[in-house]
Amino acid sequence: MADQDDDEFRMALRMSLQPSPPSPPEAKRSKPRDNVGSSSSQEGEEEELSPEAKTRKLQREQMAAAAEKRMMTGKSPVVAAPKVEKKIDVVQGPEKSCSSLGLDKKPAEKSVVIEKSGGVGEVGKSLNFGEELSAQEADQLFRMVFGDCVSKDILAQWSNQGIRFSSDPETCMGLVQHEGGPCGVLATIQAFVLKHLLFSSDEVGKNTVTLATQVFAPSICSQSEYAVLGNFASLTEDGKARALIQSMADILFLCGSKKRAVIVTLNLSNHWPEDAEDGQKEEAVTKALQGLSIESASDLQKVLRVNTYTSQSSACQQLKAVLPVFQSRMGALLFLISSLLSRGLETVQADRDDPTLPLVTAPFGHASQEIVNLLLCGKAVANVFDGSMDLGGGMSLKGIPTNVEVGFLTLLESLNFCKVGQNLKSPKYPIWVIGSESHYTVLFALKASVQDKNEQEERESQIRKAFDAQDQSDGGGFISEEGLHQVLRQMNISLPQEKLNNLCSMGVIVWSEFWQVLLDLDKNLGGFKDSTGLMGKKVFELYHFNGIAKSVMNGSQGISGGESPMQRPRLSRLRVTVPPRWTPEEFMADVVGPQNLGGNGSGGKDTVIEITQPEPPQHAPLVDCIRTRWARATCNWVGDPPSIV
Repeated sequence: MADQDDDEFRMALRMSLQPSPPSPPEAKRSKPRDNVGSSSSQEGEEEELSPEAKTRKLQREQMAAAAEKRMMTGKSPVVAAPKVEKKIDVVQGPEKSCSSLGLDKKPAEKSVVIEKSGGVGEVGKSLNFGEELSAQEADQLFRMVFGDCVSKDILAQWSNQGIRFSSDPETCMGLVQHEGGPCGVLATIQAFVLKHLLFSSDEVGKNTVTLATQVFAPSICSQSEYAVLGNFASLTEDGKARALIQSMADILFLCGSKKRAVIVTLNLSNHWPEDAEDGQKEEAVTKALQGLSIESASDLQKVLRVNTYTSQSSACQQLKAVLPVFQSRMGALLFLISSLLSRGLETVQADRDDPTLPLVTAPFGHASQEIVNLLLCGKAVANVFDGSMDLGGGMSLKGIPTNVEVGFLTLLESLNFCKVGQNLKSPKYPIWVIGSESHYTVLFALKASVQDKNEQEERESQIRKAFDAQDQSDGGGFISEEGLHQVLRQMNISLPQEKLNNLCSMGVIVWSEFWQVLLDLDKNLGGFKDSTGLMGKKVFELYHFNGIAKSVMNGSQGISGGESPMQRPRLSRLRVTVPPRWTPEEFMADVVGPQNLGGNGSGGKDTVIEITQPEPPQHAPLVDCIRTRWARATCNWVGDPPSIV
């Protein structure tokens, strides 16, 4: 009966809202029933109606009156609600990108996404899971990622890794990896998450405990007390979620040339609980994934759903809404596919030096360098040097085109297999993805000053350049007394008269003697004598995060008794010491001749150099990676060596 009443209501309402014909056979209904007959013209028209027409008219008026009453009481908001205009977000990507998404069927067609109003996370029955890929697109995607012959083990690795934070307080800022293979995707997302947690001051920091409080200059990143202390346990779950969402959006728009982001989710329209808490959504996603396996392109086509966005706010809104999907076991694979489609499959292939190889490498299923570079710089190039390398004959190899926000270092450079360019070595933020032969991890600093140039080295270079400009001996390494005075004026060096006389006593000034005087001259006079005793050394701290869950056995993370070791990620703190290009030891070996080492030299002076013995350095493969960025660096840490495998 309720359904019948609803049908009658809708029919009556439609009839009551229809305009009257020019010459109606019956009187037009424009007022409620109690006003009928108030017009003499209407009375005349009613007298001309037959009894059957009057009966039908009376029934229609009663139904319309009931409909109007129901509208007034608000029982029919869907039908009576006014139309709300929605902003249409038009996707106009490059032709190749559109082709990869199946948008080239008609040249004039444009894929559109309706951006719903409301804040991030306002999701109800209007949540749009998107459209499915065509069979051709799914096949192209599957072959590009996994190739023609891929093992079930590799497919299982990539379809069983979520994007989820560690529950351990000491590593709660880190994403946990349980399966081998997707570490390249997780480590890059992790690097961007750290960028937002440590140095960002945008939406991530609103109403959350963040690790940054000030707006930073283009080349200067600021950090708060939390960053200085490394107090990651102070981060809130909401703050971490915001950082993750913003990081994912950053990467996707980077892949989409800052113009668009494609978000790939699962077809959960029959499982998604409307207006539910995140915990209920996670349970629904887990239930929907039961028994699901990805073994072919057709499996991808059945479950994938695609949406395209051209504004970052709407993309963040969608990512917030479907975050439990990316936290599920399909999360890493879904994000990789989102990145590839954001770039465009055809454009990805054009980026690569050899597009015939799968992006996931055999036999272990690791993410290729092309995947990591795509997420770091927005292009799926295979090389890590700057720019392009011309091989002649119209052939070239493509590298990193511009400076990046988070960088990359690799153990392979220390083994002379490649050369990482400055675009990756000196990123905007002091955060680097670390590559080894089989794994990707993350290295980061809490202070941007770790990338500052060595002040002593810079001044030494400037003084040497000024000295060489006055050298009239064709590279002999000495200048005249007049040239010395020019160098002193140019470099703002104030030599005591006694030292100046000693230098000029031979008529010519040799660089080694001039350099010795500068080492003994106080900094406030323009020399290099340092009251701290560092003699130009840089000392700072770096942190290394390995997201793969491993057993932790000793140090503050140790266990006692016969308990099993805890499986969790590793966060290591390293004290890094970087000497200048010159050291007191090298100066003595290069400048002071053997005849002067035992006591009195030819000048009748005793030369004594006090050398402070440094802390014995420790070594691990990570140190070799660090030395590709800071030459001759030494590292120390407490506990187990940091692991990059």
